[in-house]
Amino acid sequence: MKNTLTKLMSNRRPADPPPMDAIAALVDGRHSDPFSLLGPHADSNGNIAIRCFLPHARSVTVLARDTKKPICTLACLHDAGFFSGTTGQKSPFAYLLQVDWNETLVEIEDPYRFGNILGDLDLYLFGEGNHLHLYEKMGAHPTEMDGVTGTSFAVWAPSAARVSVVGDFNCWDGRRHPMRCRHNSGIWEIFLPGIMSGAAYKFEIRSEHGEILPLKADPFAFAMEHPPRTAACVHGLVPHDWQDEAWMARRGNASNREAPISIYEVHLGSWMRVPEEGNRFLTWREMAEKLVPYVKDMGFTHLEILPISEFPFDGSWGYQPLGLFSPTSRFGTPEDFAAFVDACHQAGLAIILDWVPGHFPTDSHGLAMFDGSHLYEHADPRKGFHQDWNTLIYNYGRHEVANFLLANAAFWCDRFHIDGLRVDAVASMLYLDYSRKPGEWVPNRFGGNENLEALAFIRKLNEQLYARFPGIATFAEESTAWSGVSKPTWLGGLGFGFKWNMGWMHDTLRYISKETIHRKYHHNDLGFGLLYAFHENFILPLSHDEVVHGKGSLLSKMPGDRWQKFANLRAYFGFMFGHPGKKLLFMGGEFAQEREWNHDNSLDWHLLDDPAHAGMKALVRDLNHLYQSRPALYQRDCEGSGFEWLEINDSDNSTIAFLRRNAESNETVIAICNFTPVPRHNYRIRVPEAGFWQEILNTDAGCYGGSNMGNVGGVHSDPVPWGGGNHSINLTLPPLSTIFLERKAE
Repeated sequence: MKNTLTKLMSNRRPADPPPMDAIAALVDGRHSDPFSLLGPHADSNGNIAIRCFLPHARSVTVLARDTKKPICTLACLHDAGFFSGTTGQKSPFAYLLQVDWNETLVEIEDPYRFGNILGDLDLYLFGEGNHLHLYEKMGAHPTEMDGVTGTSFAVWAPSAARVSVVGDFNCWDGRRHPMRCRHNSGIWEIFLPGIMSGAAYKFEIRSEHGEILPLKADPFAFAMEHPPRTAACVHGLVPHDWQDEAWMARRGNASNREAPISIYEVHLGSWMRVPEEGNRFLTWREMAEKLVPYVKDMGFTHLEILPISEFPFDGSWGYQPLGLFSPTSRFGTPEDFAAFVDACHQAGLAIILDWVPGHFPTDSHGLAMFDGSHLYEHADPRKGFHQDWNTLIYNYGRHEVANFLLANAAFWCDRFHIDGLRVDAVASMLYLDYSRKPGEWVPNRFGGNENLEALAFIRKLNEQLYARFPGIATFAEESTAWSGVSKPTWLGGLGFGFKWNMGWMHDTLRYISKETIHRKYHHNDLGFGLLYAFHENFILPLSHDEVVHGKGSLLSKMPGDRWQKFANLRAYFGFMFGHPGKKLLFMGGEFAQEREWNHDNSLDWHLLDDPAHAGMKALVRDLNHLYQSRPALYQRDCEGSGFEWLEINDSDNSTIAFLRRNAESNETVIAICNFTPVPRHNYRIRVPEAGFWQEILNTDAGCYGGSNMGNVGGVHSDPVPWGGGNHSINLTLPPLSTIFLERKAE
């Protein structure tokens, strides 16, 4: 204790009576260096003097902390509550302040007698953008200093003239707890004794121009109030007792390019609600009991959840977050979220978070003009403002901003064992002219439209995550032809594990939405994706973006009468699960939700009372299990050697056929799709070898709601040359169907 205080005292100015203008600045909330004025100081005679600012206090007495013995009574030097006095002590000592609040005596600790929060190495690493554990220092951490419990606060605001912590504990008065500035870094810090978990707080910031900014929530808050309230809450890092050791040891096999990856994408606020209790959300604990078993039973391997970093507006679905380090309070506490992730892992499910480093909203309590300057965002709106979403763009070229985002990505993997991050809107990060007209963007230093700072950030992100967290995967939502998105950085790529195949999604949805009689004129939409299918490690996404904003549900996109709509969708799902690429399906698609997705309402679970919807759900479950049980359908998803067309030119009949091979033994699975409502009898295709070809799944089966037409379990091949091969099979193709065949030993 003595050494700590001695070191602190050595950095303080002499304690001879402070200038009245300095006291006035403190009282007015204009003083930028409160530790130079408040707390213990040695006067010119070597005595320890104590100064404090306690508005509305009647008197203040200094007590020895160990004995509670009075040392001295401080004199009031300013009517607003500035007190000062000499203790007569020569050496630094621990003390309490006994405050008379209108004849009520209270003993308090003096925040201004405590030392630094961050070390010099922390400041250095932050300044160069390489503090890998920044979340362990910044934000609000319940802790103990010099034997005193309380909370340490640290925030980055280099252009601020003064920063204070405010909350109920100090009447939201920014004059009471101004922070210490670590000038070389722009970080402000303070330890507040007695402030414990749950306390709501914000930062009051005075800009360099003297204006008091709107109160700011902590960018590193680990918990926040339930929207529409916007304060941060003291919480600290979650000390969860993880029970997922077995999963963590094997998870690397769950998300590599040779693994079966079938992702169930979920908006947690609308997957299922509790109508009998005001249509409330499920909690994290309830989702662990209901959502996790459901996803596991359906055969999905991964659960992807839309962004859960705290966000103010429900209608953004989480894609405009402000509390990047805070799991949204809509569903419970951070501890509850950790328990949810643990439940996923114990069930053998990988969990992916949608993550939004591309932009942030302009809400006044957030990052916008955080310290009165363009701190997190670019000052030039041609680089710093998203016209599409009316949001602000991070300044990736600023080391501290990049470090903030890198630390956030690591935080979820480190503290919550997240298995992957799906990075939102990557295209908007890569291109300086994204969604901009000529003259509305600024070229890079080479005159191009590539955002060089964003590229460096993305590569560093992937390098650090894959190096630090074995078994994780990153997924890019990237909608352009940028080359090498999922190639390693050492080969010139961006380093993502996988890329969403937006082209496949748009082409095939356009095709399947056509009236069946017109499909022969759009046959190329089915096969075009195979021209580039192996250039990246692709995810085939049927995501939330395709069932909102007037686009309707997947079922509503299908042409024809009710029977044909369901048959079309079943055939399309079969085509998707046979096609090279990992799979992603947004919630509700698995049972053919009829209405467009609405984030304010639960999915229409009552539809499962209808055999057509129940049949769709049964099909998706069986497709998932078929997919995982046949290595031919997933091992070579990213390699051309795992795919071969058997029929791609039959546009008149809107029929295609292809085979998939596994990596070890070249065992094959054949998929044949008939995208017309006309049954095709005696339809011949070539096969790679002679034998009995068993029908292992038929989307037209009666148990799925189909007409139950098929091949009575399978067909024998004939020594009839066809399509360049020596053997062929003669099939019955049900209407609007996909069938899967594999060779069985006779």
